[in-house]
Amino acid sequence: MRPPVSNTDGTTLLRVEHLSMRFGSVTALDDVSLSVPAGRVTALLGDNGAGKSTLIRILAGVHQPTGGRYLIDGEPVHLDSPRAALARGIATVHQDLALIPLLSVWRNFFLGVELLRGRGPFRRIDVDRSRRVVTEELAKLGVRVSDVNRPVGTLSGGERQSVAIARAIHFGARVLILDEPTAALGVKQAGVVLRYIAAARERGIAIVFITHNPQHAFPIGDRFVVLRRGRVEGDFERGEIELESLVALMSGGSARQTGSSGQDAGAADR
Repeated sequence: MRPPVSNTDGTTLLRVEHLSMRFGSVTALDDVSLSVPAGRVTALLGDNGAGKSTLIRILAGVHQPTGGRYLIDGEPVHLDSPRAALARGIATVHQDLALIPLLSVWRNFFLGVELLRGRGPFRRIDVDRSRRVVTEELAKLGVRVSDVNRPVGTLSGGERQSVAIARAIHFGARVLILDEPTAALGVKQAGVVLRYIAAARERGIAIVFITHNPQHAFPIGDRFVVLRRGRVEGDFERGEIELESLVALMSGGSARQTGSSGQDAGAADR
């Protein structure tokens, strides 16, 4: 896998500032800020209960925050539904992938937005064009499915992720929010998914990779944001933090940053 990029133009597509979210007396998020640039992978890490799910729902337009601002292309917005988020190019791929196992790969890809041919009562699904488009879109991510007529449920976990990711990009996603895309996958399949994420990044997509697994985030992330108990515990560019420090920070310890010389900035304390 190619190392994460660092020479992007820095264009921030999505930003949230000082977000808070309360459910009655429970504070799920408190003063959370996050920037998501184009062509980079922003890894959002946290253990169970850290606030990741709540933040995902806000980014996806499911929840409206109690406080703070949501900006797209620098413009404050109010997203009152997932449809509104999609209309602004914010797509979320959830863990369940929203795929129907018994339907073919190409039917799942165009489910609800079918390509049609003909006129009036003679309109019907354009099967040949649909198959061709799906094959082309998967190929752009480096995915080779032997037969797009196969039921999507017969694909591996990594291949199903690729279908969901390619579908989101095809329908206009500029920001792709991936909710635990490597959860429940073995080492090999997780590696496959990380390659697909890298391919999406190469196409200039801004990616938010949400995970509780720092071992999966570290090889692909360009920036690492750690949530703990609803607050941002740390925010690091790649090269500023080591994997062991990410693990420690998630579990409540402190992080030792890596300086520009490449040496551990905490070495003088040891």
